[in-house]
Amino acid sequence: MNTNLSPRPTKIIDEEVKWDRSKTIISKTDLKGTILYMNDAFGEASEYNKVELIGEPHNIIRHPDMPKVVFKVLWKALKKEENFHAIVKNLSRTGRYYWVITDFEVERDENGKATGYTGRRKAIPQSIIDKIAPLYKTLLEIEQIKGEKASELYFEAFLKEEVNMSYDEFVVDLFKNEVEKAANQNEEAEPNSKLKKSLNWFFFGEFV
Repeated sequence: MNTNLSPRPTKIIDEEVKWDRSKTIISKTDLKGTILYMNDAFGEASEYNKVELIGEPHNIIRHPDMPKVVFKVLWKALKKEENFHAIVKNLSRTGRYYWVITDFEVERDENGKATGYTGRRKAIPQSIIDKIAPLYKTLLEIEQIKGEKASELYFEAFLKEEVNMSYDEFVVDLFKNEVEKAANQNEEAEPNSKLKKSLNWFFFGEFV
């Protein structure tokens, strides 16, 4: 692979990418995370074009503010062939950032064997970022000073002691709560049955 086509930025800029936040970013990878497909929204948010990213590892857009333990948990779930949700700060080609919530789906062949992953990502409200960013900052600082294992142990303890749920459940619950809060503030609260399905609506455009 000619990595000169898709260089990671050498300078990190504390500035958010301007992109159409109503769009859904979609990418498909093989089982190792190599990008096989990306839609135009992915290009707009990441500031890379298809020629630059197809055939590259998905972690090319990993932002240095992201703790490694989040991706360790993500890959652990995917390797167990479980669908997964995550909140991620991504790095653009110019060194800027964009926050998204991601729905990872395991793709299978006609025999049910896993062949790769489809990721659907959408922008999230600032209220969710304000809640998750301090946790990520703590995890990253522990990782940098005490090592990845210490960060992982703290993360496990945090999920058990403070939220009493898995990371995937934590992300879904956080998103659902913020959607409900926003709906109540707008005096347009939806029935609970719909709120529980809000991620399906969020990524696919309708309640299922």
